[in-house]
Amino acid sequence: MIKTAVILAAGFGRRLGEKTQDLPKGLLSFDGIPLIQHSIEKLIQARIENIVLGTGYLHEAYENFAAQYPQITCVPISHYQSSGSMNTLYQLNKHIHEDFLLLESDLLYEKQALKILLTHERPNVILASGFTHSGDEVYIETNEQYRLINMSKERSLLSSAYGELVGITKLSLSAYQELCHYAERHLATQPKMEYEHGLVAISGEVPLLVHKEEGIAWCEIDDESHWDRAVKEIYPLITVRDCGEKPIKRNILLNPGPATTSDRVKYAQVVPDICPREEEFGQIMAYVSTELTQFVADPKEYTTVLFGGSGTAAVEAILSSVIDERAVLIIENGAYGKRMAQIADVYQLNTITFPSPFDQELNRSQLEEIIQTHQKELGYVAVVHNETTTGLLNDIPAIGALCQKYNLHLIVDAMSSYAAIPIDMKKMNIHYLAASSNKNLQGMPGVSFVITQRSLLEKTKTIKPRNYYLHLYSQYDYFEKNHQMRFTPPVQTLYALKQAILETKEEGIKARYERYSKSWETLITGVTRLGMSHLVDINNHSKIITAILEPSVPGYDFNEMHDFFYERGFTIYPGKLEGLNTFRVANIGDITYKEIEEFLTLLESYLGPLLKKVK
Repeated sequence: MIKTAVILAAGFGRRLGEKTQDLPKGLLSFDGIPLIQHSIEKLIQARIENIVLGTGYLHEAYENFAAQYPQITCVPISHYQSSGSMNTLYQLNKHIHEDFLLLESDLLYEKQALKILLTHERPNVILASGFTHSGDEVYIETNEQYRLINMSKERSLLSSAYGELVGITKLSLSAYQELCHYAERHLATQPKMEYEHGLVAISGEVPLLVHKEEGIAWCEIDDESHWDRAVKEIYPLITVRDCGEKPIKRNILLNPGPATTSDRVKYAQVVPDICPREEEFGQIMAYVSTELTQFVADPKEYTTVLFGGSGTAAVEAILSSVIDERAVLIIENGAYGKRMAQIADVYQLNTITFPSPFDQELNRSQLEEIIQTHQKELGYVAVVHNETTTGLLNDIPAIGALCQKYNLHLIVDAMSSYAAIPIDMKKMNIHYLAASSNKNLQGMPGVSFVITQRSLLEKTKTIKPRNYYLHLYSQYDYFEKNHQMRFTPPVQTLYALKQAILETKEEGIKARYERYSKSWETLITGVTRLGMSHLVDINNHSKIITAILEPSVPGYDFNEMHDFFYERGFTIYPGKLEGLNTFRVANIGDITYKEIEEFLTLLESYLGPLLKKVK
């Protein structure tokens, strides 16, 4: 069992500027304690008994810090000013007598990182992650057996990049001795050699396994951008992952939102009570607003206006706030397009509806004819991106091009497409976009939002308000000035949304849609095998939610089938089409194709006896 850890802490940390003028980088305060203390506390919790600290720059500060820990031995490194990390590691040879963990001093990481290495069966293991795109990365090349071949900050120098160096490595004593032998031969001519170079050099003689852990939460802090990323993204993620709560009973929600969430999102709501008027909470909302914008547009030009409410609140905020005396053309090819028309009717807006089949691609020629017919009075087009009634995906780029051609503003309900299907508001010519926290973002319900250009919002302030709570410009203007909503926000839901945003960024929208698509393909293959049909052709399908025709067999009852699934931890949803018996299955949320396979097994076990009776 590993009982020793070695931390390389001799460097200057010059890229952090004035922050390291009076303190070495490892002793900079991060969330109230020195950066290196985060690592030391985790090492001690992992039953590491001896921690060897190789110090250089302002080494006295490390010695003062280490006085509170009997486990720490500080070793001042000679010539640290003109040497690299390999020299530091070599000079610690009198203090290393057994296998050990090797760490860099400027790391933040989740506990799991240590657990992976400490429990790994191999004696020499380099921890790697997926690509963080954080800057100053060290890329790792391996062979087919995941043995180390090369490492470099220049990705082009590698034949291929398998992963990114985290900065935590498990080394056997014999491997360390090989490193020292190499250092003795080469440090005189290469004093600035880094320890990574040494590992590559001995990899031909010593098998060094690279263990890649996708999604591991970690970061190094070399400069201000790293510091900012640590504060806003990585440390909150680490905090949630390390909190150690028991797993919550996992239900698989196959309804079209709210979706199945991770435990991290659920536990993110467990925070100290705070008044939402505090500056600290304002910063949370500002972060959420900026990051939601970032997924679809440039925050320098666009902004996100937050509301407490369901997704319909955001749609209603747009329709009631931005439309002047000109008409809005609403595309109706499902229940949610119809809902927009109902909202417009409540506000007595000048409305033109364009009915379109719920299961077919929009006829753009007919749409253009309607636009041409009403061109003088028309100012807006409103459409649902992914019609949640059926899973029909409307061609927003094509509709956006039509709007651009006729100088119309495009309003898009992206409730069940945002954060899954890639969206670029500027390229697609989307003027107003509505979405919510609880579908593809995989957050909790209770927050809706509108994304639009600031310049457009400024122009709407002259429109007489039709709604008080949902008035878009008033909400935007108040938030810009105060970093607060006008009315009490759903505090805990916003903490959960921040965590959901972090997880969305961690996975990436493209990768999330690929995961959803694989689940959808599994679903379609399974229901087809069972002899069932779905409504929308695959070429026009969003691959996010599917309307499935109910079997026309004696004894079938949707409510009974719903209860059958619910008792087994799955939730399905009734259809929303008049005159057509369907049920809906959404493949969104924190699930994979494996859960869809489980659903299909249950579906077959429920329907099988009913179908056999017919035969």
